[in-house]
Amino acid sequence: MTAGTDISPPQVPRVDGGCSIKGVVNEVEDQNEDKLKNLNQGNSAKPPRNLSAMRHCSSSARLIEPELDVGIMGSKPQHENSGFIPVFHSGSCSEKGPKQYMEDEFICVDDLRQHLGSAANLSSQGAFYGVFDGHGGTDAASFTRKNILKFIVEDSHFPTGIKKALKSAFLKADHALADAKSLDSSSGTTALTALILGRTMLIANAGDSRAVLSKRGRAIELSKDHKPNCTSERLRIEKLGGVINDGYLNGQLSVARALGDWHIKGSKGSKSPLSCEPELEEIVITEEDEFLIIGCDGLWDVMSSQCAVTMVRKELMQHNDPEKSSRALVVEALQRNTCDNLTVVVVCFSADPPPKIEIPRSHRRRSISAEGLDLLKGVLNNP
Repeated sequence: MTAGTDISPPQVPRVDGGCSIKGVVNEVEDQNEDKLKNLNQGNSAKPPRNLSAMRHCSSSARLIEPELDVGIMGSKPQHENSGFIPVFHSGSCSEKGPKQYMEDEFICVDDLRQHLGSAANLSSQGAFYGVFDGHGGTDAASFTRKNILKFIVEDSHFPTGIKKALKSAFLKADHALADAKSLDSSSGTTALTALILGRTMLIANAGDSRAVLSKRGRAIELSKDHKPNCTSERLRIEKLGGVINDGYLNGQLSVARALGDWHIKGSKGSKSPLSCEPELEEIVITEEDEFLIIGCDGLWDVMSSQCAVTMVRKELMQHNDPEKSSRALVVEALQRNTCDNLTVVVVCFSADPPPKIEIPRSHRRRSISAEGLDLLKGVLNNP
């Protein structure tokens, strides 16, 4: 992970001496009005490149001020029983980056019924997406990409018991990697998938890739990075006899969950501190849910979830092209000096671009900078 640089709070411009009280207040009011106009036009600034990697973005990277009651132009209150029907279209971008080899893989299926054919017996529309970050070679990630969807739909619980089918598919893929004679036992991969049936989306994650939802411009993380130092993972690892050295599981692996890596797991059926079991997160897609970003850790090492959502939303408002949006994230991560391969998938839930942010006039506030306040006090104290 690239080390971050400490950022000092933005300095408020000083007010030159000799200004009248009225001039100080008017100048600050004009600045605030300009900022609000920019927000209404959706012209949010590009996130700074020297932000340290973090799970939650600072307020400077948000589209809106958190205390404002922000609405979407032309939107109505949303309920789960609304007639909203998502329309899926996706784009992806994958780059080797500074590493010598490309070990990432991904899959994008916007129309699951067309992809699977009539044999799947799906009663509603569906889609499937995934990213796989391999290590010890590309074979494990490539094998998982080719087989994970087949393992899901061929499971006896699919499509009525999706959660059981997903967990079973991850286990089957893990065992298949152990049985594949062409694969080295030290080869492994993380796996993050998004399965959508109707309006129900189920995220399954084993590893440190991440899924982030944009809900009216706000980043909602739908997965947890399975790092060995994460408290819940550390407790699980230590309970099963594993150790963590300098952030690495048994001093060898930088993730706490993965498929493959049988040189660590030992024999099939044994309890291992390295788990292949995915964590699941289920949501019902509404009109407020604009798009999904799934990416390998090469992106999240140098960019927060909110910064990624802000960038993609701005891109989609300009051209409504998820592929260009995913490429913009990859280019930005490269400029921020990521040390890993980069793979990003952007999935839109509507044929239309995200709407503009609207800030109600009644919530606009007038304020004065600290320097302006000091100047005002000085003038009042020295008539």
